[in-house]
Amino acid sequence: MDTSAATPGIDPTKAHPARRYNYWLGGKDNFAADRASGDELERLFPKVRLGALANRALLQRATRFLAAEAGIRQFLDIGTGLPTADNTHQVAQRHAPDSRIVYVDNDPLVMVHARALLDSSPEGRTAYIEADLNDPDAILDDRVLHETLDLTQPVGLMLIAVLHFIHGHGAARPIVRRLVDALPPGSYLVATHATSDFGTPEQQALYQQLVEQGKSDVWTRSRAEFTELFEGLELVEPGVVPASEWRPEPGADIPTTSDINLWAAVGRKG
Repeated sequence: MDTSAATPGIDPTKAHPARRYNYWLGGKDNFAADRASGDELERLFPKVRLGALANRALLQRATRFLAAEAGIRQFLDIGTGLPTADNTHQVAQRHAPDSRIVYVDNDPLVMVHARALLDSSPEGRTAYIEADLNDPDAILDDRVLHETLDLTQPVGLMLIAVLHFIHGHGAARPIVRRLVDALPPGSYLVATHATSDFGTPEQQALYQQLVEQGKSDVWTRSRAEFTELFEGLELVEPGVVPASEWRPEPGADIPTTSDINLWAAVGRKG
């Protein structure tokens, strides 16, 4: 793939998490640097690809829950990533064709593929905003958001495997608060987050070293800090659990907790 020459802001020599995630999911929208970064992390943490797949499956189950059971018809998906099978709008509109979805990402390559993301059912609508989670006000003030979603009606806020790119203890909490506060009662927050909770002390020390050396862009958080992101919300059963254990498909082969290293939860704003 060579879109860098035609698309400003894309540096094919520098790994990007959206493209690395695409690589782990078996996609083709990635560069050699993304594959090298993914391979290096997989060498050090052999189950990281399994975690990516579990995360993607969680997105699909949670979206189905919101659309089919909770009656949500509007979705704000921040940290969209590159299109693969069963994106948020495809799952939501399968169960509720009139669903409206706004995707947000800061990778210019996602914009290149926006047409794939914007393929909506005739009854619904999808839109895309290029913006950064670090600036929630820019997202909330964007004209496209207000043209697509009615923020007086409940919204499903999807923060799937994106908050761990906000570095620093406590740094993610005010961002989540700002976004949730802008949504009306009846809205939901769906989030997943990388954690080191299940690793051995040696693995935890190794990962911290990678972060300090700039070799990993993922800032892991503990269960306690992740749970704080849902303060004031009513957690949907089964609460805060590893991603593969949030309402798994009947008969599903659930990986061991240490193979996933992702917390997941869904919370409702009362």
